[in-house]
Amino acid sequence: MSRLDELIAELCPDGVECKALETVCHIKKGIQFNKSDMKDEGSFPVINGGINPSGYIEQYNQDENTITISQGGASAGYVNWIAVKFWAGAHCYVLKPLDSILNRYLFHFIKSQEFKLQECQYGAGIPALAKSTVATISIPVPPLPVQREIVRILDNFTELTAELTAELTARKKQYEYYRDELLTFGDDIPMVKLGNIATDIFRGSGIKRNEVTVEGVPCIRYGEIYTSYEISFTNCISHTNEDVVKNPKWFQHGDIIFTITGESVEEIAKSIAYLGHEKCMAGGDTVVLKHNQEPRYISYALSTRRAQEQKSKGKVKSKVVHSSVPALKEIKIPLPDYKTQKRIADILDNFHNLINDISSGLPAEIAARQKQYEYYRDKLLTFKELT
Repeated sequence: MSRLDELIAELCPDGVECKALETVCHIKKGIQFNKSDMKDEGSFPVINGGINPSGYIEQYNQDENTITISQGGASAGYVNWIAVKFWAGAHCYVLKPLDSILNRYLFHFIKSQEFKLQECQYGAGIPALAKSTVATISIPVPPLPVQREIVRILDNFTELTAELTAELTARKKQYEYYRDELLTFGDDIPMVKLGNIATDIFRGSGIKRNEVTVEGVPCIRYGEIYTSYEISFTNCISHTNEDVVKNPKWFQHGDIIFTITGESVEEIAKSIAYLGHEKCMAGGDTVVLKHNQEPRYISYALSTRRAQEQKSKGKVKSKVVHSSVPALKEIKIPLPDYKTQKRIADILDNFHNLINDISSGLPAEIAARQKQYEYYRDKLLTFKELT
């Protein structure tokens, strides 16, 4: 019998009481901070509706080791553990446990509910998560010694995953350095506006959440561009019925797809190259760029720090960053001849695959550890309910 089994047998043999989340912790929204006052670097991150910080400032309103849940945007429902002091923005919920529950136990449980929270997003435009949804989650509350043992076991998994993730992050930074170096040229290579490269550039047409289907016409929605795709892709993860979309817009092989709505300057105008061969539908808040260049090269060139600095000049509207077709047309990238574009794209493909290939190396190890953690987390957080 394990130590945890012994504790359960001793302290809660008849089961564990389940309580509404709002009865065991405080749930509050953060305070909005003006995006124009944020910097790319600074002392304290600003946590809002996205997965990553919206920016950095020189003040904070939350202490380290705090649980947050994204409240608005495509990532609404995402659960995070912030280990440093930070500013909680108006698009996230902050959870503070009461005496009956441990902070890390609360985190592990809420993280196990992340998918359910994301399924509860509402709103046809920018998704959101209602506070009432969070407040009414039922959480098992075993005695504190049981919570501590569960935390000890699960933290062992997350610490190893964190170490592997830190190494992968270092490798990604190395990749980004060489990518930017490879895409930096002398005066002999012209800097060209996307508007001059484009044979056509246009906005997509809205595809609502309830219009996404398992089968049908392949399509892409704006949030998927920065949550589900990398530099390029060959297959859409979503489909829809062509008949329900008014004025459908289409993209094809070689086109570049942008998202023009994001929760942070890091996300705004992320772009990907479509390398598949089906005719696909572009959803709302996306832009399609048609051109005659090497699509992989264009996508890599648009992912550099220099390009991101140009993209990040989007306008803040309704506390979300927006770009536009005219703004995208003004972005400049270096444009060598087609043969050089292909050579550079091949080199960067090899680099990118080494870092991101889920079938081998660190990403696969991290994925395996994450599945192991989730398996044991779900088992350890399942109790017989006290009647």
